This record gives sequence, structure tokens and C-alpha cells, in this order.
Amino acid sequence: MDRQAAIAALQWHIDVGADEALSDTPVDSTVMPDIKKQLMEQDGPGPVQPEKKKAPIASAPAPLPQQLLGASDAKKESLRLAKEANTLEALREAIAAFDGLPLKKTATNLVFCDGNPEAPIMLVGEAPGGDEDRLGKPFVGVSGQLLDRILACIGLDRTAEDPAQALYISNILNWRPPGNRTPSPAEVEVSLPFIEKHIALVKPKLLIFAGGVSTKALLQTESGISRLRGKFHDYRPINADLFDVPPEPIPALATYHPAYLLRTPSQKKLVWQDMLMFQQKRQELGLLTES
Repeated sequence: MDRQAAIAALQWHIDVGADEALSDTPVDSTVMPDIKKQLMEQDGPGPVQPEKKKAPIASAPAPLPQQLLGASDAKKESLRLAKEANTLEALREAIAAFDGLPLKKTATNLVFCDGNPEAPIMLVGEAPGGDEDRLGKPFVGVSGQLLDRILACIGLDRTAEDPAQALYISNILNWRPPGNRTPSPAEVEVSLPFIEKHIALVKPKLLIFAGGVSTKALLQTESGISRLRGKFHDYRPINADLFDVPPEPIPALATYHPAYLLRTPSQKKLVWQDMLMFQQKRQELGLLTES
């Protein structure tokens, strides 16, 4: 195994959590133990047996495949694919072809977007759930129904044909994590170029980040959602290499994810305050139309 392949294999083991050694001596788990020798050591020598021809010595394990990607290589590939995608359809195809995220193998459908891409408002959630994975659209389960009711209170509807009344929806991750678990930091980092290019292609005037995962990733902060909600932040893409000319900052409001509100209904009043603040910002930017 050459040096680069060894480094790639080591990085892959670190990415999947195998970052501790349990023994000072490496153990080749691919070689079967000598059961006969172990039994003789335990029970003493048995009757003399005629000498048998020795089996050939097992060959060394085959080298790891060169396509095995660690997180750093997967991030480089996602950056390359995202940069080359200049339309929403091209971006969808790039995400579908990308093999650097193991979630793709356990998910049923790619969950790319919903709503009107001409809308001046874009909402970014965390990751698809079971219903989203089955239907291939974001926010279509119980939490999505709650989201629709929340947005309807400020006159927004993902199905509206009029862009002024519509919005566009996507997620940080486009594939469902098994068991609806929270996305890992490595999964978010690898997926970040795709959602940043997604936002750049849609060109929204306002952003809503629903939940802590999307808020912390897109704002590059370790602060919790409780500290970040209730105020506007300037969103700027982290991966500057995606763009020849850096995009202008976009006002972004962080708020609680509707799935959290289903578990903690008492926090709905805070989301209502967030929506009133968002409505005021729409008015300031001239995005409200007379009904």
C-alpha cells in the first residue's frame, strides 16, 4: 500500500469514529485463528496423526480501494460538483451523482426542494424525515403541516404561483439520516457546498433557518438556537471558492424547527414573535404586496 492510500484509509477510519487503538500490537482480523493449536494448548497433545501437507500461507489482505474517500476528499468533491452546477437541475443531478455521503445508500429518495424557485423567500431546514424520504419533498410530514400553518399566518404558501406570496424550501442535507437521527458534523460539512450553491442559484431576498443544525452550519457558529433566534443575521457563504464574485449578504432569521415545536408546544409563542419580526422585515424590503 503506497503512502497516499495509507493516509486515505487512516482518514476514513477517523471519519467513521475508529480513532482509538485497543492494543499496542496490530491484529489482522482477516486471518482465521489456528483452532487446532489453541485446543492442543488447552487439552494437551492428542493421539499422533499422520503428517498432512501444509496448507499454503494466506496471502496478505488486498489493498483498500482507491475510491475510498475520507471526509476531506468528499468535501473537495462536493465543492467541485457544486461549483460546476449553474442551474437548479444541474445541482440536483450533481447531488444525485455524489457518492461521498454514505446516507445516500440508506435513503430511499433524494429530497431536493419544494415551492416556487422564483419566490424572494427561502427556508432551509435540517434533514429529511421518513415522510420526506418516501415522497422526495421537504417538510411534508406532521412537522411540515405545522410549518405550513405557521407560514400561512404571515401570508406565505409554498404552492402559491405568485412569487410574492410563495416561498422556496430545502434542507442542509438532501438524504435522510437513518432513524431520523441528527446529522453529524462531518455530514453537514460535506453537504454545505451544495446548500450554499442552492441558495446562490435561487437568489432569495430573505432567508429563514429552521432549527439549530441549519442555523449553526450556515452562520458558522457554535451558539445554540435559543441564543440565535429572534434576530436577523447576515448570511454569507463559507465556501468562497464556489463563486467567482462573492454574493452579497442575505438577511436570515433563525427560528425553532417545527418538529421541536411538536415536542415543546410552549415555544410556539416565540416562533410567532419571530414571524412578526420576519413580516416587518418583508415590509421594510418592499416584499409585501397589498392583498
